Amino acid sequence: MIYLKKTGIFLVLLNCILASAINVSCQTSVKETINGKVSTYTNPLGGITNIGDPYILKYGEKYYMYATSSNKGFKVWESNNLIDWQMKGLALDKDNPGNNWGINSFWAPEVKYYNGKFYMTYSARIPNDRMKIRIAVSDSPLGPFINWSEPFMGKDDLSYIDADLLIDGKKVYMYFSKDCSYNIVDGKHTSQIWVAELNEDLKTMATEPVLATTPVQNWENPNNAWRWNEGPCVVKFGNTYYLMFSANVYDNADYSIGLATAKNPLGPWTKYEGNPILKKDLSIGVSGPGHNSVTVSPDGKEWFIVYHTHTFADKPSGNRNLCIDRMVFENGTIRVIGPTRTPQPLPAGVKYRLVPKP
Repeated sequence: MIYLKKTGIFLVLLNCILASAINVSCQTSVKETINGKVSTYTNPLGGITNIGDPYILKYGEKYYMYATSSNKGFKVWESNNLIDWQMKGLALDKDNPGNNWGINSFWAPEVKYYNGKFYMTYSARIPNDRMKIRIAVSDSPLGPFINWSEPFMGKDDLSYIDADLLIDGKKVYMYFSKDCSYNIVDGKHTSQIWVAELNEDLKTMATEPVLATTPVQNWENPNNAWRWNEGPCVVKFGNTYYLMFSANVYDNADYSIGLATAKNPLGPWTKYEGNPILKKDLSIGVSGPGHNSVTVSPDGKEWFIVYHTHTFADKPSGNRNLCIDRMVFENGTIRVIGPTRTPQPLPAGVKYRLVPKP
């Protein structure tokens, strides 16, 4: 759970207004250097490609980024400023003797700090071709992560992916996607987002899962034979729960991010009429922005949405890259100041970057 101090709300709004002014039509540039020091960032970040589903954890003075990135598990990157990243190896290795689970399709890792440990949710394919969710644990955000729970819903004949934990006071909720590969609703392959409360040890569910969202809005193409709501990311701001999710297929330019809100973590959820809140802009080379997480600036005064886009906008595929843009909670919804491809001000609390000359 990421909380923002109420005393910083005015600064958040001010920063976002300024950032919005800077990014008018994504054409107006920012002064990029001050006394030879770089004062901006530009999406996509760090030359990181061949990933998907990026998740950023802020812990202490550092950031850790996990992503769909390897058939052996999950790579982890580390950063001091949210912009410049260094790959640190495998955070979870399926061949570690403590794991030995999953044959391929290691997807969508997320890491939360809870009760003095780091817990990773992820999904992987098992021999019967189904995708299942597990939780792994580590003493360090860099790993090694070792499987902690047994596979959730491991005995049924469906696939489950994209788990996201919400730590809400003393309770923990797990949001996940019931994948369209085997989930047939009204004769259509349908990915839906579900939620359940977990027991305190994060090994089992305390409640039966309940439906959160299903594709119904026009931008989600609800009449197609295959339709998606996936990649949930839930944050609490004030007294409202904000559920961000992705719709349409991952390797299509129309893969986009939508929003639903609720007053209870179990719902009911109301989808925002202005969805999607983040979508393609092929005029600047942005295709398929989706599967997001959120984080805050080093000083905690700005919110950022973390998402992937297609590395090659003219050839959408599973090759994706890392992007971040500012977001603001506004009138009961979320406004994303993006997508961007021009230089943007550094996150609040980062004065400059030292970038080696080519």
